[in-house]
Amino acid sequence: MQKLRKLIAAVLIGYQPGHTGLREKVVSSVTACLSILFLLLIVQYVELGLPFKMLVLASMGASAFLLFVTPHSPMAQPWPVIAGHLVSAFIGVACAQWISNAALAAAVAVLLSVFVMHLLHCLHPPSAATAMIAVLGGSEVHAIGWQFCYEVVAMNAVLMVLLAIFFNNMVPGRRYPMLHSHHAHHNQFLQQQHSELIEEDFKWALSQMDGLIDVSAEDLVDIYEFALERAQSRREKLSLSSARDDYS
Repeated sequence: MQKLRKLIAAVLIGYQPGHTGLREKVVSSVTACLSILFLLLIVQYVELGLPFKMLVLASMGASAFLLFVTPHSPMAQPWPVIAGHLVSAFIGVACAQWISNAALAAAVAVLLSVFVMHLLHCLHPPSAATAMIAVLGGSEVHAIGWQFCYEVVAMNAVLMVLLAIFFNNMVPGRRYPMLHSHHAHHNQFLQQQHSELIEEDFKWALSQMDGLIDVSAEDLVDIYEFALERAQSRREKLSLSSARDDYS
């Protein structure tokens, strides 16, 4: 029994109850679905003269997840999406041409893609899958060579970003791309000076983390200020309740 409990605990490591409401769950699911549907419909009517029919990359499904489930993520912004996929595609094609062993070529393509995306500040996880598709996509992908990068991948990535801009901004309360503008009450917090913490402190704190944290300093400031606002409201309610008790 104890071993079973340990096994269950190991499987559930990282499980955390979600804090998003039903509306957000529905919106993110529906918009992701619509983006892929429209992408598939669009490419059916675009004639590129390619010798194969696979024009929509499977990695776009993962991109759709980021673009519509976490549109605020630094990894879901236009530069990481487009540059990440393109860089990875070029690296994948190069590895496919220069490394004869497919398994080694795919592994090296992922390694170089992640490293170069770090250097160019365009980290987008689904791009690693694009690098693998360039290597493992078969003879039809290999036959078009570099054309795979600047036609197929470029078209997929740009269309996904355009669809993300359209669908995300059609939903009230959503905005994409994120321009890192703070919430409406941010200036009030600056004037009230609730804490000595400033935005630069959050940026410094992020730089001290061992791994990559998929959140911007601006989002951390907003979360911090929302928490302060809630705490202040709670204190005011408790103070008012205490005053009423004393009066009675």
